[in-house]
Amino acid sequence: MNFLAHILLSGNKEGVIMGNYVGDFIKGRLTDEKTVTWDPDFVTGLKLHRFIDFFTDQHEIVREATHRAALSQGKLAGIVMDIYFDYFLAKHFDQFRPEPLFTYARDMYALIQDNGRFIPADMTRMVDAMRREDWLTSYATLEGVDLTFYRMSRRATYLAPLRNAMLELRENEEFYRDKFFSFFPELQKASEEFILTH
Repeated sequence: MNFLAHILLSGNKEGVIMGNYVGDFIKGRLTDEKTVTWDPDFVTGLKLHRFIDFFTDQHEIVREATHRAALSQGKLAGIVMDIYFDYFLAKHFDQFRPEPLFTYARDMYALIQDNGRFIPADMTRMVDAMRREDWLTSYATLEGVDLTFYRMSRRATYLAPLRNAMLELRENEEFYRDKFFSFFPELQKASEEFILTH
């Protein structure tokens, strides 16, 4: 899952949202000793982020879709699937939230800005770019997804093949959409249960 999905699956507590949002930038085990002085909701969000990634990577539906993407994207198929699934979430956002995606994204950008104390230093440039370029709503169109892949492809040499990831989505959009709608409700339910029990 990519940023939009991680944020959406966090519920309504700001600390949980922030922990889930920055999860990729917090490394190491989340031991009680390490997190004893951290905001409890933030820690829950960090753990939720790792749970979502594990649940997604191990799910048979996602594995089937990733295998299909790997035929053209190789080892980058997992990254590609994260973006594909955020595309379907953004495109069909009205099926998951009552407010429009634009309104939700604006509110989340404001929440992130108000909770800057949770953002690791090595993430700040990316966060600024995300707000400035409005990544969350850009996922809703094929053109926006194509731009996302282009930006990612320029970050490192090994990511260069992502420049062509849109071709696979355009040719097999129905297949990936069906996989998303089969999988995402299960992830939603599992995430809600995780938050309730932590």
